Amino acid sequence: MNARAPDSVAPLSHARLIVVKVGSALLVDGDSGRVNRTWLETLVEDLLRLRRRGQKVILVSSGAIALGRRRLGLKSGPLRLEDSQAAAAVGQIRLAHAYKELLEAHEVTVAQVLLTLEDSERRRRYLNARATLGSLLALGALPVINENDTVATAEIRYGDNDRLAARVAQMASADCLVLLSDVDGLYSADPNSDPAARFVAEVPHITPEIEAMAGQAASLVGTGGMRAKILAARIAVSAGCHMCIAAGAHPHPLRRIEEGARCTWFHPTATPAAARKQWIAGTLRPSGALIIDGGALKALFEGRSLLPAGVTAARGRFDRGDTVSVFTSDGIEIARGIVAYSDQDAARIMGRRSGDIADLLGFRGRDEMIHRDDLVLLRQGIGVPVGPEGGS
Repeated sequence: MNARAPDSVAPLSHARLIVVKVGSALLVDGDSGRVNRTWLETLVEDLLRLRRRGQKVILVSSGAIALGRRRLGLKSGPLRLEDSQAAAAVGQIRLAHAYKELLEAHEVTVAQVLLTLEDSERRRRYLNARATLGSLLALGALPVINENDTVATAEIRYGDNDRLAARVAQMASADCLVLLSDVDGLYSADPNSDPAARFVAEVPHITPEIEAMAGQAASLVGTGGMRAKILAARIAVSAGCHMCIAAGAHPHPLRRIEEGARCTWFHPTATPAAARKQWIAGTLRPSGALIIDGGALKALFEGRSLLPAGVTAARGRFDRGDTVSVFTSDGIEIARGIVAYSDQDAARIMGRRSGDIADLLGFRGRDEMIHRDDLVLLRQGIGVPVGPEGGS
């Protein structure tokens, strides 16, 4: 085990929320086609240790197809899409049962979440998944996520769970993503064919040279390769999340990282919160606008959310999950944010208390028109009048 500087594992040790991705080659025994239970028990012990010190954990797990294909008698080698989906349907039950049995033995509630590419690309599904993960974590559950292979099509499938894990990290505003794999990190070339390949321990920026180092999948049961991991790193670091590629086959793979095992770290240039604010402010084009009163303006500058009570008008056509501009009564754009209601629903609840939303709309939505985590201020230092409270 190579010695590393103490601060090299700080992203894992100090993260508030960690996403851990487990590859098929680690989870499924290649000979029997069954769950590698002995190894999985040590991973669960690592996850429990993280939770005991106050860190939240999301697990992204491959393995459903690999588990199901042996049970269905499907031979090794590439599978037709429908056979892969059938294997996933069979294997997913076994995968979920294994996690439930091991984690609930320690009184940890396990939640299974199946996602597809569309769930992270389409705004409304993204918001729903983000809210669900947030609720599960707040309630103390440990979400176990896999791609929903039984309904995914060839056009929208990830083909690996590395990028899915990165999307989950982005969705949940995680601080750290760990990809446990059958390789211990990034090399300048394939170390299996090039003895002179150089190990890369730290990647402060993903350059064309770094991208050129990517290879192809080496595992017989996994579908990911270094190329997929580099793409995952791009997603993660752009969301302000540190990412680590580490060998996972050893017992207690997360503990080994903290003890100095060799791995590759990709570093972001901003925090998850700052990266999200930058994305909202500069990347998303506003679909409409909300006009707010003086009380709401004061609340926003105090770092609070925008409540329906502080909204005086809604302009344009927008849906839940769209980005809208926020204007003062005299026409100054002071913020942008991801709105929790459509323009029609916003018009019905604006100026009203959050407690009235269910009666007005017939369902209980969010208390906030725009939550403070989904809002970024564009202007500072303008006059802030004092009036009725419009934020929380």
